[in-house]
Amino acid sequence: MLSSQKINLAKVAAKAFITPLTVRTFASSAARSVNINLHKGSFESYNCDLPSLDVEISKEELVRMYRSMVTMRRMEMASDGLYKAKLIRGFCHLCTGQEAVAVGMETALTAEDKIITAYRCHGFTYMRGGSITSILAELLGRKAGISGGKGGSMHMFTPNFFGGNGIVGAQVPLGAGIAFAQKYLGHKAATFSLYGDGASNQGQVFEAYNMAKLWELPAVFVCENNRYGMGTAANRSSANTSYFKRGDYIPGLKVNGMDVLAVHQAVAYAKEWTVSGKGPLLLEMETYRYGGHSMSDPGTTYRTREEIQHMRSNNDPITGLKQRLLEFNIITEDEMKAIDKAARVEVDQAVEEAKASGEPDLSEFWTQIYQKDSGVPYVRGREPEEFHRY
Repeated sequence: MLSSQKINLAKVAAKAFITPLTVRTFASSAARSVNINLHKGSFESYNCDLPSLDVEISKEELVRMYRSMVTMRRMEMASDGLYKAKLIRGFCHLCTGQEAVAVGMETALTAEDKIITAYRCHGFTYMRGGSITSILAELLGRKAGISGGKGGSMHMFTPNFFGGNGIVGAQVPLGAGIAFAQKYLGHKAATFSLYGDGASNQGQVFEAYNMAKLWELPAVFVCENNRYGMGTAANRSSANTSYFKRGDYIPGLKVNGMDVLAVHQAVAYAKEWTVSGKGPLLLEMETYRYGGHSMSDPGTTYRTREEIQHMRSNNDPITGLKQRLLEFNIITEDEMKAIDKAARVEVDQAVEEAKASGEPDLSEFWTQIYQKDSGVPYVRGREPEEFHRY
């Protein structure tokens, strides 16, 4: 249970997110679904009703959630190793600790719904259909990469995932534009635009809020609040850290972002809200990254090692789901170990495949700049006299 005792700032970032659940099966232990009652502290609302705390979900979906989070973490651990081996260069932002957000979101959406995020995008790319090999190859700058080796850590895309964007906050108005297109075309789908607490004070975020509400777009703005924007604690950069209330005229929800089931339930609620014509909604996912802002940040100069360890030990999203699966006999310990082993083997194989891929040809510098047949006769190079003619 969540404690009501006020604690000091150092402990705020380490407070328990994973809360006890009560689970009962439908009809018998052989039932395909379970009914899970989330803790009442899973959500907090602003100008809207709370999502139901009663989650009906199949046992198969719960196992898929676990498998996805384990695989995602293993992939990010491999990325960490490749970076430290100097095989990955430049920027590299890992989502270790934040897996529940991407996995919980995807299980509540369809392929018609769109997602756009910032540069901590590997997990979303994977959940939106990118293969592990293509993600790792992109990090390595190889032609088997999901962006042909030209995008790197911050620029990955799939047909229903719009990145992976490197400019802080710039993806939010783009997401509003995608939502506008959905409404204009009459699609019964929503666009989820993610940004971090560090980007929450960008002017373009508030401009996107305004247009989304003005036109009642099916836009869900999702703040992944991992408590630190680069190396700055949220309360040192934001006068109002209740990010789910900052839409003013847009209702909002604060969500336990370390609980994959709470995320799933909130996102399902948000989609229903927007596609039913109620306009935009804000979600604040309270989450936590175990590593630094990027691989060049040790992540321990602005927070204590004890804080990080406390979060790992008491609030890990994978461990939390694992305990539930085992406690209620949804899966056995041996099956759990088999999933863990399979994820390790899959990622290890993907690493070798990515490393075996060659670098893109230099001619690829001039491709994928403009839409084909757009009528652009040439592209300027790095130097004034350098041109490439099509």
